[in-house]
Amino acid sequence: MSDLLGTIMAASSGMQAQANRLRHVAENIANTDTPGYRRKIVAFEEEIEGGRHTGRVETGPVRLDQTELPMVFDPSHPMADDNGYYAGSNVDLVVEIADSREAQRSYEANLKVFDQARQMSRGLLDLLRK
Repeated sequence: MSDLLGTIMAASSGMQAQANRLRHVAENIANTDTPGYRRKIVAFEEEIEGGRHTGRVETGPVRLDQTELPMVFDPSHPMADDNGYYAGSNVDLVVEIADSREAQRSYEANLKVFDQARQMSRGLLDLLRK
């Protein structure tokens, strides 16, 4: 029974991590046109309890994408310098949409694993009751 519980916990942690990733992707998309905004990048780390690997995953610290900010020419913009340029955002919508789809599909895969483990544990309990 502990293997089933471990599987359920691993799938649950994967869903939670992907949901957190999707939240940061949504923040990136919302700030596409914000001057000076740097894209947030989320990395995953394996959980370790008592020096042992648990098989669960969690999101690590959020990092900012350090690629150079594009300079946008708009002399009428309030943040423009003397030459009419201001620092734009380094968010690429195509990359963010791809990341959101990947996170969604990973979430769905973890949900299927969770559901299969739940059905297996229910079947086991039904067999034990008979």
